[in-house]
Amino acid sequence: MTTKSKTKKEEIGHLLRRVCFGGSKKEIDLLSKKDFEDAVDFLLDNEDKNPVPKDLLRRYQIDLSDVRSVNSSGAFWMYRLAHSKFPFDEKIALFWHRVFATGQHKLIQGKVMTSQIEMFRDHGLGSFENILIQLSKDPAMIMWLDNQDNHKNNINENYGREILELFSMGVGSYSEQDIKECSRAFTGWTVENMPYMAIKMRNNTARPYNYVAWQFKFDENDHDFGEKEFLGETGNFNGDDVIKIICKQESTARYLARHLYHFFIKDELPVPQWPHKKPLDEDVIDFIVNSYFKHSYNIKEILRDLFKSKYFRNEEIINSRIKSPAELVVNAVRLSGGFEIPSEEVYEATISSGLMGQPLLNPTSVEGWQGGEEWINTGSVVQRINFAADFLGNSEKKLIKNIMDKEPNKKNLLEICLEELGYIELHSTTKDVLSDHINDKDLVINEESISIVIKLISSSREFQMT
Repeated sequence: MTTKSKTKKEEIGHLLRRVCFGGSKKEIDLLSKKDFEDAVDFLLDNEDKNPVPKDLLRRYQIDLSDVRSVNSSGAFWMYRLAHSKFPFDEKIALFWHRVFATGQHKLIQGKVMTSQIEMFRDHGLGSFENILIQLSKDPAMIMWLDNQDNHKNNINENYGREILELFSMGVGSYSEQDIKECSRAFTGWTVENMPYMAIKMRNNTARPYNYVAWQFKFDENDHDFGEKEFLGETGNFNGDDVIKIICKQESTARYLARHLYHFFIKDELPVPQWPHKKPLDEDVIDFIVNSYFKHSYNIKEILRDLFKSKYFRNEEIINSRIKSPAELVVNAVRLSGGFEIPSEEVYEATISSGLMGQPLLNPTSVEGWQGGEEWINTGSVVQRINFAADFLGNSEKKLIKNIMDKEPNKKNLLEICLEELGYIELHSTTKDVLSDHINDKDLVINEESISIVIKLISSSREFQMT
């Protein structure tokens, strides 16, 4: 990449790619009228009471509106990701889905998964303590990690182990005895009408209708009210109590900081290596840890500090992360103008994200997706390039029409295309190749040739990064 200083519009483009799913030229130009810090506040605080218009879904694609089938749940979220007027809300839900990986391949029905994502939207920017409490009461998580089988006379350690190992503190910050005591604290945290719900979950027959929303239940008759010793503290702890203790630990702040760095700043090492390898940039981790305690674990305020910091605006991190499949797909769809309704496009996009390695609502294990270089292999690269090129290069979509409206010529076509794609930057060698193509004496500027240029740009390494 070049080392020239970033223009304000390029910085805002970087901000929108990281905080949201990229921005169009129109969106970047509008936001560039604000100071960078004010732009951060606008993206974090500008909640729309009706962020996704569902009326078209209810009228023309009812399966997406009420999630009647398992297949429609991921597509319903994909529609929201592509059309939300408040994409930061969806981006933070995607962050938590990656950290608190839960899969409907075990839960069978889609409704419980879309309810979990809704919970991430509602609570994902509040205090980390409250997020963990809501997660622990979430029926999808309860069933995913078998806490319905965690009884006072026969504990099941699945959730007690994972809330410590994968959701909050990381390996090496607790003992096996802490896992047992944590599990005891969560006994009785189950789902209403458990026998019936367990049968529905374990029956793998695809039912297109009559799914019901599961409800949390605290069964005091099945809760261990005995004294517990957890992370050096002793008391008659329940789930809320152990979460309070967890959130006080510096190891929790550092583990969360690495996740935030990994998702919003720069690709980190795979999570299983974290206990053995230091962070890539300990100064940034220290900054996030200090913000964690300063703001009483509040995620939005931690991110506000981070996005306004010198670490986020450091030129070295721009285009340093590989876009996750969901980020790549949603970025392409939003730039092209969104999904037509009714159509099969939303399903095609959802399937494509899965083929690239990130099936929404279906991580392969509780460890979730590691990200970074995990996203890139010979099969996924072909899928990534083909999807972006086909969607963005579709001459029936808004992007090509916007470029045509500017009446481009051979001198300005490449610059116009890069601006319309969100002021993205290309390496000089990539630019040279594209310029040679555009300046070919036989090339005529029309929808077809513009489509080819867009496809070439979206096939570049630079477009695959964020």
